[in-house]
Amino acid sequence: MEDLEAWSTIVGVLKQLDPEAQRRVLQSVQTFLGLPIQHQVTSRDREPLSASRTVDGQGFSLDRTLSPKEFLRDKHPVTDIERVTCLAYYLAYYRDTPHFKTIDISALNTESAQPKFSNPSVAVDNARAQGYLVPATKGNKQLSAAGEKFVELLPDREAAREAFRTFRSRPSSKKQRVVRNEQTPS
Repeated sequence: MEDLEAWSTIVGVLKQLDPEAQRRVLQSVQTFLGLPIQHQVTSRDREPLSASRTVDGQGFSLDRTLSPKEFLRDKHPVTDIERVTCLAYYLAYYRDTPHFKTIDISALNTESAQPKFSNPSVAVDNARAQGYLVPATKGNKQLSAAGEKFVELLPDREAAREAFRTFRSRPSSKKQRVVRNEQTPS
C-alpha cells in the first residue's frame, strides 16, 4: 500500500469520529505499533485539567476513561500521602504527565472533588520523603516504582503496604549492602 493511499484511508475513517475519539485512536495506534508518542503543546494543554483528557498509554485492556473522581473513589486513599500518590499515578497513566509540579497535584485534587490539602507542598514533600515520589528534572516530581506498585494494589491496603515495604527494603546500592552485611552479627 502506498503512503498516500494509506494516509487517505486513515484520514477518511478518522474524519467520521469526533476530535477526542480521533486523538484516542491515534494514540492507541501509536502504542500498538510501538511508535513514540510525540506531544504537541496546544491551547488545550494550557487549560485546566479535565476528565476528557485521557490516554491509552499502558495497554488496550485497561479502561483509561475513568475520571479522577472515580479513580480516587475506587482506590480509596486514606491519608494525604496516599491521595497525592494516587493523583500522581493518575497524572502519569491517565493524563500522560509523568513529571509534575505540586500545582498539578493540587489542580487534579480539586477536579476530583476531594477535600483541599491544608498545605499541598507539605503533602507532596511527605509523599516524596516516604518514597512514593522521586525528583524529576527542572524541579518536577514523578511517581516512584514503589509508589506505582502501591497504587496498583489499592484498595487492598494491606497488600499495597506489604508490596511497598518489600519493594523499598531492597538495598539500592552496593555500598548499602556492605554496610548492612557488616551490621549483621556473625
